[in-house]
Amino acid sequence: MGPLAGKTIIEFAGLGPAPYASMMLADMGADVIRIERPGGGTIIGSADPKWDFHNRGKASICINMKSSEGVSCAERLIASADALIEGFRPGVMEKLGLGPERCIEINPKLVYGRMTGWGQDGDLAQTAGHDINYIALTGALHAIGQRGQKPSIPLNLVGDYGGGGMMLAFGVVCALLEGQTSGKGQVIDCSIVDGTASLMGFAYSAYQSGLSVDRRGENILDSGAFFYDVYETSDGGFISIGSIEPQFFNLLVELLELDAEGLTGADGEVINWRQFQWQSDKWPELSDKFTALFKTRSRDQWCQLLEGTDVCFAPVLSLEEARSHPHNIARGTFIDEGDAWQPAPTPRFSRTQPEVKHPAMALGENTREILANAGYDESAIESLIASGSVACQQ
Repeated sequence: MGPLAGKTIIEFAGLGPAPYASMMLADMGADVIRIERPGGGTIIGSADPKWDFHNRGKASICINMKSSEGVSCAERLIASADALIEGFRPGVMEKLGLGPERCIEINPKLVYGRMTGWGQDGDLAQTAGHDINYIALTGALHAIGQRGQKPSIPLNLVGDYGGGGMMLAFGVVCALLEGQTSGKGQVIDCSIVDGTASLMGFAYSAYQSGLSVDRRGENILDSGAFFYDVYETSDGGFISIGSIEPQFFNLLVELLELDAEGLTGADGEVINWRQFQWQSDKWPELSDKFTALFKTRSRDQWCQLLEGTDVCFAPVLSLEEARSHPHNIARGTFIDEGDAWQPAPTPRFSRTQPEVKHPAMALGENTREILANAGYDESAIESLIASGSVACQQ
């Protein structure tokens, strides 16, 4: 049983970061009730909910929010909840009659989490956007990529999930903790732009202090440094090298037997690899040498030489390969839920271990159960179904 056992979260169904945030809370033991619209679909567009990992561990109820009776059902659920999560454009929940003011009137202790890309206010607040746009506005997209190339898209990990969903989950837990002292709820304005900017804190610091330049592919952590990069191997695979600290770089030089290979400096003097590590004007030349060197062996051969040492090395694995790596197997990094394998809940706790309570439910699969737990008798439930205010499994 996870550390959030006993907490109830109402989630208004949406896409991406908000469902991810509530998945994190469900993994930690919270009871998450996902309010779906009748006829809605899954995040991944599959008819089978088992593939919808963001909705694992949640209960599903279908409510017609265009119906006054449907809104009343939602209000009853909100009245006994600890937190609410929604990911609509600013103003949508207010139009449904369930904005923060109304919900906190119903439940003064409610934590009301709002997830948007641009934020609840600002020039772009009402504008459509996606992860790529939000991270573009923060400088993050500009900073990611190789020298002389266009920016590289880091999936939607940085914005949707790092700057969005994880920040929202963190905010909800913080507000719940504060509420234990104040006895009051509050509204969380979680913006992907704000969250991504926070993730970029070190990058902004490095740039302003002179540690880095405002050009991608020319810095220590963006593939500019030859000792912190990805290299192709002879079999078309890839490996990652991250030998930043002197002791790790020295070990890399030793294992690659580079001491015997001198390099000529500008004055014609032979200088060894160790002396060259922090001469950034030499990084492109040394990167070319590493590129040629790592193409002389296969990925597995480099693993045999470097994996498990302190050179800061790992093979670049495919999605399928990742779940079969011995380290991930030993840690239980991935779990099987039926025939669907997926990342395990994280982080881990010494006493209150998180768990996946069950796979994602079909839309409306728990409608009757949720309404009964909210105090509706069988006759009232049947009446709500007959009127179209709620719907059962579809």
